[in-house]
Amino acid sequence: MLDRFYLPLLALGAAAAIALALVWPQGLGDRSPAPFGHEPVQRTAAAQAAMRRETEAAQRRVDQAREAVRNIQNQAIAPSQ
Repeated sequence: MLDRFYLPLLALGAAAAIALALVWPQGLGDRSPAPFGHEPVQRTAAAQAAMRRETEAAQRRVDQAREAVRNIQNQAIAPSQ
C-alpha cells in the first residue's frame, strides 16, 4: 500500500482508538476521568455487602470441610465401637 494512503489511515485509526478509549465503559476498576467516569460497581454498598456475604459463606464451607476431614481422620485413628 502506498505510504500516502497508509499513514493517514494509520493516524485516523490511532485517533479512533484514543476516542474509543475516552468513552468506552470502564469496567470494575478505578474511576475514569470526570466526564466519563461512574462509581465502580465493586465500590457500591450493595456490591460490598454481597462480596462480604460470599466471603463469609466460603469461609463457612471451608471450615465445614476441615471439620469433616478432621472427623474422618479421628474415626480412622480411633474408631468408636
